[in-house]
Amino acid sequence: MAPMTHTMLKGSNVPVDAVAVRAVLRWTPGAGVPDVDASALLLGALGRVRSDEDFVFYNQPRHPSGLVRRLPKRSVAEGLTDTIEADLGALDASVDQVVIAASSDGDAFQQVPDLRILLFDAALADGEPLAVFDVRPETGEETAIICGELYRRGEGWKFRAVGQGYPTGLIGLATAFGISVDDSEAGGGPEEPAAAAQAPAAPAQAAAGLAAPTHAASAPGPDSQATVLHPQPAYGYPPPVAPPATPPVPTPQPAASSQPAYGYPQGAGAPPAYGYPQPAAAAAHAPDPHFVLPPQGPQFIRS
Repeated sequence: MAPMTHTMLKGSNVPVDAVAVRAVLRWTPGAGVPDVDASALLLGALGRVRSDEDFVFYNQPRHPSGLVRRLPKRSVAEGLTDTIEADLGALDASVDQVVIAASSDGDAFQQVPDLRILLFDAALADGEPLAVFDVRPETGEETAIICGELYRRGEGWKFRAVGQGYPTGLIGLATAFGISVDDSEAGGGPEEPAAAAQAPAAPAQAAAGLAAPTHAASAPGPDSQATVLHPQPAYGYPPPVAPPATPPVPTPQPAASSQPAYGYPQGAGAPPAYGYPQPAAAAAHAPDPHFVLPPQGPQFIRS
């Protein structure tokens, strides 16, 4: 008896009885429709990748274990497909979830019609899907979307319809789950999704810029949003200490009636004569108004 297909709503889940599954993303191509790429993230108990190798996408299409892989794109009657295949029964016990995501090559998912994820039993070549979920962007600005997730429940697995979008593209989605990114090592690849300028630190992303996996982080620069920027030390050497400011020595001002040593009378406030003693004030030498010359001596009388 063929299994029944579950048409899912966002947030709903169904049990997965298959040992291995194919998660197929399908959409309708056309003029102005960006290309779509499928990817998968293998998450541990903390909801993060265990290493950058847990990111499977177009530049790293196969997990080192060989148990999660990306298959080539196909053109079918209903549109284009991109597929992730996972052997759930053989995955290491440290893997709690396999997240299935879609990213566009530049334009937002509001430009991608009829996007859906279909989950198949990988053991059945032409079987009906186990579950179908129509993925609809919520804001229209998403450039990456988690379409669904496979997660452990007891001894088995379940599939949940998610539909959570990211406006930061594949790189924003990947870094949210612990993938490290090195933009300086971005390189070319066989495909060029638009999440390029923001790709994670997995193998190099073509025009988008997903860099090869690396955990080396570059030193953060100053926060451009900070209102106060603190100066940084000069490579470990202590910055020079500025000498304390020396207060200016006040210049003594001469008396209003002072005169220079050269004897020329000066106006009030004249500068001192280079340190020489100054003459007394002119008022001290004013003539006495009562002073009278003594009588003159005998005069010669002309005969």
